[in-house]
Amino acid sequence: MPLSATATPPPPAAPPPSAARTGPGRDAARLRGLARHPVSVAAYAGFFAVGVGLVLVVGAGADPAVAWAALNEGMFGSAYAVGSSLNSAAVLALIATGFTVAHRAGLVNVGGEGQLCAGGVAAAATGLALPAGTPGPLGVPLVLAAGFLAGAGWAGIAAWFKVRRGTSEVITTLLLNFVGIGMVAVAVHEEALLRQPVTSSETLPQSAPLPAGAQLPLIGGAESPATAVVVIAAVLAVATGIVLRHTAVGLRLTAVGHSPAASARLGLPVGRLEGGGLAFAGGLAGVAGASLVATAPYVLAEHFSSGYGFSGLVVGLLARGSFTAVAAASLLFGFLTSGGINLQLAAQVPASTVQIVQSVLVLFVAAAMLITHRRPGSTS
Repeated sequence: MPLSATATPPPPAAPPPSAARTGPGRDAARLRGLARHPVSVAAYAGFFAVGVGLVLVVGAGADPAVAWAALNEGMFGSAYAVGSSLNSAAVLALIATGFTVAHRAGLVNVGGEGQLCAGGVAAAATGLALPAGTPGPLGVPLVLAAGFLAGAGWAGIAAWFKVRRGTSEVITTLLLNFVGIGMVAVAVHEEALLRQPVTSSETLPQSAPLPAGAQLPLIGGAESPATAVVVIAAVLAVATGIVLRHTAVGLRLTAVGHSPAASARLGLPVGRLEGGGLAFAGGLAGVAGASLVATAPYVLAEHFSSGYGFSGLVVGLLARGSFTAVAAASLLFGFLTSGGINLQLAAQVPASTVQIVQSVLVLFVAAAMLITHRRPGSTS
């Protein structure tokens, strides 16, 4: 039999590398990467959360169309609504940006609420100590700097325990939240501290209004309450992102976050980087607290934080280290917070409905993260 009749045909030639890089495989990989991006995950998780909110609205006996109109009116219906939403989003973005920095160093800062309260107390004390004629270009930076230093110092307590004693920062920052909240209550109830002079039985337990030179300037005109904190938060978030991505400090923080032991063997100051990252996170939360005090009605009052510290933590968790996602999630939560107030007033739907939707959003995002990170064929 001829050899040609039994010879095995040669295997087909492999496609050139350029074809593999530009073929359907690359397009599919690109689509998978886009689907797993934090912004995409937050988007389709948001659709599910909206569906849950619709069920809650119907369960409350309200017309979904009326409820949606009230929510939309509260978010976008006026310059006041938009400005208020932007202020809320800026506060959340500051806290979430700080959370991302600490997370890059391998730490979890759950003390945003306490750090925010510390910054608010320091800002109120600084603003009230300023002379009446202090100009805004001097007074506002002093108030914000006081908030940053107080928040950084408050987080520094947890950082010291972490670096020197190895205590979990999750426990210490969480417990310091309650101390910070109590500190605000004491400060606004004691006349020897920050409470305004009591002139009658109707005098509220809060500080006196900050002087004009300590108040954040408006940026949206007379009809909008949007203040300079919106610009400040955007600038700080962008600057922080650049530092983390393109500087040696960011690279060192990332190295420490991946492996403190290996970083120490390479000669990196692990304790200083961890402590500095956590203190910076507290400082940004303190700036958020200072901005709340320096925004109308320009007083420090009990419960002034309105839970922003905990909401900022959620935004940071949703962002998963992406500053683009920090901006998106902050805007989403900021506008939902403002819309929820009008939802209760106009549609008689409990404002807690929005909080439930936010909580469900977090759960859906967490579930989506597990699904998108599961390897093909994995059953666990």
